[in-house]
Amino acid sequence: MEARVTPRGTAPVRRRPAWHPATVAAVTPETPDARRLVLDVPTWPGNDPGQHLDVRLTAEDGYQASRSYSIASSGEGTRVTLAVDRVEGGEVSPFLVDAIEVGDALDVHGPLGGWFVWRPGESSRPVQLIAGGSGIVPLLPMVTAHAEADDATPFRLLYATRTPEDVFFREELEAAQHASAPLEVTHVFSRRAPLGSDEPVGRLTRERLGASVLGPDVGALVYVCGSTPFVEQVLRWLGELGHDLSEVRAERFGGA
Repeated sequence: MEARVTPRGTAPVRRRPAWHPATVAAVTPETPDARRLVLDVPTWPGNDPGQHLDVRLTAEDGYQASRSYSIASSGEGTRVTLAVDRVEGGEVSPFLVDAIEVGDALDVHGPLGGWFVWRPGESSRPVQLIAGGSGIVPLLPMVTAHAEADDATPFRLLYATRTPEDVFFREELEAAQHASAPLEVTHVFSRRAPLGSDEPVGRLTRERLGASVLGPDVGALVYVCGSTPFVEQVLRWLGELGHDLSEVRAERFGGA
């Protein structure tokens, strides 16, 4: 999918959110607890990196349930990619992970959100991305748009997961690291690191965070996404490390 580049000084195209009928075009495993869904949405107007949408499911008896999910793709195409992590006890995510099949119909509402967004060409400020688990989903399109646009903006990603198998979008991240656009990726594994790795295993700490992210003097745009406890802890540490929290954009994942 081709990333949409907005020249500096030009206002981005604003797309009005609406409900769109969608059909599941592909379903593949992403991690042991997550699935990647590709939706065919003929009327989709495109979306910017970092935006989200609402998914609405309708049962045969007419009962409806909807939840918000970050979009793992961006650009002008009519294929929309999601990556859904199973939330035990949830109403929608277990169905999307365990039961939905190619050809199934659902509705999506979007694109939504204009604050947790990064677009190539709009700013030369360095970018620091911090993700916990499935919090990588809205950050991935920023990484891929940056790589596809060959944008010179310095990018850094700190990604915390339990094990290597819990990493979302491994191939896409590796491809972006081999692109010419500058990208540095640091993985933190809380339970088990890859074979041969000399990186310490354990939960993210303030010291590890401070050693892995751009310093407060750099003036970076900082994006943080993950579970509510993860995001709240990272925000506290960033503040203690001297970062201006008014310059930090955060999204939290809840039950689904």
